[in-house]
Formats: sequence, structure tokens, C-alpha cells
Amino acid sequence: MRISGGQVFDLEEGFVLREVCTDGPLIAAESGDGETLDASGCYVIPGLVDVHFHGCVGEDFSDADPEGLQRIADYELSQGVTYICPAGMTLPEEQLTAICRTAAAHRAQNAGGAEVVGAHLEGPFLCEAKKGAQNGAYLHDPDAAMLQRLQEAAEGCVRLVTLAPEQPGSVEFIRAAAEMGIHVSVGHTVAGYETARAAFEAGADHATHLFNAMPPFAHRDPGVIGAAFDVSSVLPELICDGIHVHGSAVRAAFRLFGKERMILVSDSLRATGMPDGEYPFGGQMIEVHGNRATILGHPETLAGSVTSLMGCLRQAVSFGIPLADAVRASTYNPARSIGIDGRIGSLDTGKEASAVLLDPKDLSIRAVVFKGQRM
Repeated sequence: MRISGGQVFDLEEGFVLREVCTDGPLIAAESGDGETLDASGCYVIPGLVDVHFHGCVGEDFSDADPEGLQRIADYELSQGVTYICPAGMTLPEEQLTAICRTAAAHRAQNAGGAEVVGAHLEGPFLCEAKKGAQNGAYLHDPDAAMLQRLQEAAEGCVRLVTLAPEQPGSVEFIRAAAEMGIHVSVGHTVAGYETARAAFEAGADHATHLFNAMPPFAHRDPGVIGAAFDVSSVLPELICDGIHVHGSAVRAAFRLFGKERMILVSDSLRATGMPDGEYPFGGQMIEVHGNRATILGHPETLAGSVTSLMGCLRQAVSFGIPLADAVRASTYNPARSIGIDGRIGSLDTGKEASAVLLDPKDLSIRAVVFKGQRM
């Protein structure tokens, strides 16, 4: 395939007018077949990578339902999200094991839709005070042996685990996770600067939904945000749905951390792509009105978003983030955060040929190409 006439995203230059050629599932210097996809007037960007979301179209990863996970993958691909690392909730180990096994089986089956490139265990190693929409009944102190059992059930599929680093045994847990090939993200925490920095210096390299479920950035105790800034290996997530984080804070975060470090995530729920109403979530109920989801009966407690990652990219641009920076934060940076940027996340020769064509007027999707095939 030859994708011609478009403004193509480039990590170094932003957007450049050039062709993207594919040879089978990979990007090549020259096209391996005679098909041409006219991208005239469009932006051509890599397929998006969401490393923190729970579900969509009525389905939730935590249900451990193979058919549900397939519907999630199909919907995400239709939204230009070509690679997914869905997140589980704070649940009993038995259910977490089922979730991990479902992810491993789905990856082995390779039945289509967005590729499951990993699993994110957002719970249960969190703190009570900042559990947010997580179910406090199943919170658990950091437990490397438990994480090892879950990684074995996932057949190595767990790529990311969220941790409140003030919990006992956190530094040892971080080091053990690294030996399992798992990246540790600091989040759902009351940790101050020193505790958070110790976690990052021990090897944690990710921050779960910056600003949300953590102490604020204060001048005498800059907390997780300040510690993440000071340790340059840390990549912070941001939920840019227009609800979780004010536009000014989005702009400030991109200025503080730079385009090279920011990650956009959707944190989307099963209600994404569904009408307003009530939906189950992690053993609780949520209610959705427009693009706002809260715990039923607790309208002050946000419970994830109902916006896809592509919607978050558009929202970031509407907040004043340059399109090239928002694209990088939705593609290359999240791929790098879980160690798979060598094969996806940019449109460089030799990487997988997954791309999305966007209309320049409203950034709506004109076409999706996944591993060399137009969807």
C-alpha cells in the first residue's frame, strides 16, 4: 500500500508531506503492492496506543469475558486506537487471575480488532484515602508473590501495575516487578515528594492519571507531581476528556514535562459509546450524564471517563496543545512507557504499518490502516 498526499506525523519534524509505504504488515521504503490510499489534505498519524482504559460499548475488561474483550478490541480499532493495554480494577485475586488469563487467551487467539499489547493492573495495591472509584474492600498491600502469580496467569501479558508507594514493602515490590518485565506506575496515593521520589528512583517510571487521586502540586510539598518532574525517566498519564483535568492544567503539564514525556490516556469505562444511564463498575454502580461518569449516589467522585483516546486527543488540541504533541502523547510515548516503541508508535520504516487518516477540519477519522490493511 502507498499512502500518498498526506501530512505525515514525524517524531522530529512534526508533520511533513511524504508518502507512507507498506510491505505486508510493516512500513517499508517502497510499496510492496499496487494499492494506493489517497490521503490528500489529511493528517496521517500512527495508530493510537491506550495504556489505561477499562472498557467501552457496554463491556469491561474486568468482567474477564472473552467475547466482551473482543467487542472492546473491535470498537477501539474503529476509533483509531490500534493497540490497547486495558486496565483491571481493585478486585479479589481470583477475579484478577481470570482477567489475566482472558487477556493471555485473547492475545494468543489474535482474532482481530485492536491488538492487546498488555494488561494494566490499576489495583489492588492502592491506598484507602485515594482509592477513588476503586472498591476499598479488595485493597491489598504490595505483594510481589501475588503479582508473580498474576503475571504467570497472564503468560507475561502484564505490562503495567499501579502502586501507592507509601504502602509497606513498596520499594521491594517495584524491584521485583522490574524483574518480571512489569513497569510500575505511581498513583491512587497520598505519598509526599520524598516517598514518591524514592519509588521513582527504585525504578517506578510511570504516573497514573496525573493530578487525579494524588495530592496537589504544592509549593512546600510538590508531591508525586514534583517528584515525577525531577526524575526524567518518569512518563505521566493525563486524562484529557475535559472533565478530569482543567484545560489550563493540561497546558501546564505539557509545559512542565514536555512533549517527550506526556502520555494521553482515556481511562474510559464500559459506558463509552453508550447512552446515559447507570452501569456496573468494579463491583459498584456508576451513573453517566453526557461525558461525566460518577459513582452512583456520590456525584463528587469521578469514575473514569466516557471518552475514547481519539476524543481525548481532539480535546487536548482544543485546549491549545499542538496537534503533533498530542499525537506523540497518544502514540509513541505510551508505546515507550510499556517498552514496545521498537515496533509501534511512529511511522518509521520497519515498524508495524498502523495509521489513521484525520480530516484537518475537525480531526474526524477518514480511514484506519492496521498492520497494512485498510479497515
